[in-house]
Amino acid sequence: MNQGKIWTVVNPAVGIPALLGSVTVIAILVHLALLNNTTWFKAYWQGGLKKAAITETISVG
Repeated sequence: MNQGKIWTVVNPAVGIPALLGSVTVIAILVHLALLNNTTWFKAYWQGGLKKAAITETISVG
């Protein structure tokens, strides 16, 4: 392990949850940024393309 000596300074019982917690926070922040700054992401989560495809086929037929 390249950075194995870090565990002589930081207790693994503290360091591992802190690392995993920071990864979780970053992932949530990325998702929130996508939700706030794009129009397609909300539609993606709501299944907006399926609804649009159904109404388009009904109106064409």
